[in-house]
Amino acid sequence: MIEVSGLTKRYGEKVAVHGLSFHVSPGIVTGFLGPNGAGKSTTMRMMLDLDHPTTGRVRIDGKRYAELREPLKYVGALLDAKALHGGRSAYHHLLCLAQSNGIPASRVGEVLDVVGLTAVANKRSKNFSLGMGQRLGIAAALLGDPEILMFDEPVNGLDPEGIHWIRNLMKSLAAQGRTVFVSSHLMSEMALTADHLVVIGQGRLLADTSMAEFIRTNSRSYVRLRSPQQEQLLDVLHRAGITAVTAGHGALEVDGVGAEELGELAARHQIVLHELSPQQASLEEAFMQLTAESVEYHAHAQPTEWRT
Repeated sequence: MIEVSGLTKRYGEKVAVHGLSFHVSPGIVTGFLGPNGAGKSTTMRMMLDLDHPTTGRVRIDGKRYAELREPLKYVGALLDAKALHGGRSAYHHLLCLAQSNGIPASRVGEVLDVVGLTAVANKRSKNFSLGMGQRLGIAAALLGDPEILMFDEPVNGLDPEGIHWIRNLMKSLAAQGRTVFVSSHLMSEMALTADHLVVIGQGRLLADTSMAEFIRTNSRSYVRLRSPQQEQLLDVLHRAGITAVTAGHGALEVDGVGAEELGELAARHQIVLHELSPQQASLEEAFMQLTAESVEYHAHAQPTEWRT
């Protein structure tokens, strides 16, 4: 369990994190979302005592990270995969971490196998690709077999197979009852991985809710219908007190009425339907809706005269 209470971080006049409070529960994957500059990395660094909060506190199973003896046995973290000694081999990088935390040397080979780096265990990490560096960082996070895992942009540099692997790994760790906290800008991947979301903007908490509730609350859901008898369908809907909006390609859109009810209504009036489909916004659309006013850096379309 991770508990964040009233966390604030100031850098001079700038407030990077403002009164942030939330908790990360075991047994599920909790996604950590926010626009660039929202304060995600600063928050994760404060969780690990790499930065000290101006006010507020973070407790990991009731203790500050700095109070944990042999912390890799409690918390495994990937914040910056490049933060390693490039002259060391993958094996010796992990061995140094293991020895400093009372972890058996045999565990090094185990985690190298888990992340698929056994074949390059004796190669210097400075020659690793970005994806291989990510795998080594994940191996370091797993080294102490911790109950709490934190990943910042874990899919950076990974190929499709690697992305599929890390997604299943995080789900598996959560299914074992571990606490898994992951930050990512890849909304499509987060939608497939996270069960719960913590969303911040400009350092403030915007949402702390389940994935399903987040999308439902921050987006429009509706049912799309298409019929060769559109005029009759519109008349039936109108008489039932249901408002339909015409959309492209001969479709109608209805808010606030379930697909089952609409299908049964059409069937009672012998109206043929070519489409009856519930529509729900994606995580990305819901995220953009919620954070629109919290984006610090806005890009604009290239002026016409610049285009070639």
